[in-house]
Amino acid sequence: MVFLLIGEWVSAATKAYVPSIFIAAVLFAIGFWTIVPKNIVTQASYTPQFVGVAMSLLLVQMGSLMNLKELLNQWKAVCIALLGICGTLLFTLIIGSFFFNWKTVIAAVPPLTGGIVAALLMTNGLKAAGITSLVALPVSMFIMHSMIGYPLTAVLLRKEGKRLSVIYNQGKDDPNSEVTKVIQQHKNAETTEKSLLKLPDRYQTPIFIIARVAIVALLANWIGLLLHGAINANVICLILGVIAHQIGFIETNALDKAKIFNWLMYGLLAYIFSQLSLTTPAIIGHIIIQIVALILLGILGMFIASFLLAKPFGFSREMAFACSLTALFGFPADFILTTEICHTVAQNENEEIYLTENMLPKMLVGGFATVSVASVIIASIFLKLL
Repeated sequence: MVFLLIGEWVSAATKAYVPSIFIAAVLFAIGFWTIVPKNIVTQASYTPQFVGVAMSLLLVQMGSLMNLKELLNQWKAVCIALLGICGTLLFTLIIGSFFFNWKTVIAAVPPLTGGIVAALLMTNGLKAAGITSLVALPVSMFIMHSMIGYPLTAVLLRKEGKRLSVIYNQGKDDPNSEVTKVIQQHKNAETTEKSLLKLPDRYQTPIFIIARVAIVALLANWIGLLLHGAINANVICLILGVIAHQIGFIETNALDKAKIFNWLMYGLLAYIFSQLSLTTPAIIGHIIIQIVALILLGILGMFIASFLLAKPFGFSREMAFACSLTALFGFPADFILTTEICHTVAQNENEEIYLTENMLPKMLVGGFATVSVASVIIASIFLKLL
C-alpha cells in the first residue's frame, strides 16, 4: 500500500505526467529484487481467488458507467485495437525472426499482445515442451512492456485530453453543442436512475449493493462456463453490468457507494505487481536485448496500424494509438491511466465529465478486445507453433 501511495503522490505532484502505476511498478520491482519478500502480496491475502472475485465485481461496476448504446458504439475502438495487434504480429514475426530464432519470437509475442494470462499460458507451454531456456521470457516480456506502455499511453492520453479540452471550451456555452449534450446526458443518467427494487432507505445498505453486484458477477461467470470460454467471462461481466444498470438492478458506481471500490482496485493492482517477483535482474539482463527489440517492433507495428486507421474511423491519432496500446496492460491499468489524466487535465467537473465520457469507454473496450480476448486466442495458437 505504501508503494501504491507513493505512486499516487508522484502522479498528483507531476499532474499525471508520471503515471502512478508506473512508479508503483518500479517500486515493486526494486522491492522484490532487494528486501521485500516475494510472497508478501499473497501473505496479505491477495491470492488468485481474491483476484477472481475482485476482477468480476469491478468489471460489473465498469459496466454501470456505460449504457448499452455507448458500448455498442465502441466497435471502432475494438477494430483499431485488434488491427493494432495485427500490426504487432506482422512486424514481430516477419522482422523479429530475422534477428532471433523462431521459438524466441513465438515465446515472446503473446505476452506483448496481452496481459499476465497470455504470459502464464506461454510459460506453462514452454515448460511442457521442455524449452527451459526460454521459460523466463514470457513473464519478463510482460513486465518490461508494461513499464514502457504506462508512460507512453499517459503521454498520448494527455495529448488527447488537451485536444478535447479545446473542443469543450468552444462548445461549453452553446446549449445545442455536442459538448453540452454529452454532459447533460451524463447528469441525467445519474439523477434519473431506474430502480427495480424500490425499498425504503433503511434497507439500502452497503451489503445490499454488494450482494446485487455479486449476483450479476456470478451469473456472468456461470454463463462463461456454459459457453466453455468461447466468450471471456470478463467481457460477459462488463456486458451484464451494462444491462443490470440499464434495467435498474444496480446503481451507477455501485461499489463506490458500498465503500469497497478502492480496496478491490488496490488489491487487484497489488496482485498484478506481485508478478514482478517471478524474475530477477540477472534473468532480465540475459534476455534484455530480445525483449527491447521485440517490444520496439511490436509498438512500431501498433503505431503504423493506428496511424493508418485513425482518420477512416474518426479517431485522433493519439486516441487510436492509445487504444492499440491497451494490449500492453489492459484492465485495471487502462481505467486508472484514463481517469488520472481526465482528472488532472480538466479544469472543472463538467470538463472532466466530457473528457471521461469520450476517452474511458474507448480505452476499456479496447483493453478487453486485446487483453481479455485476442491475447488468449493468440497464446493458444502460438503454443502449437513451439
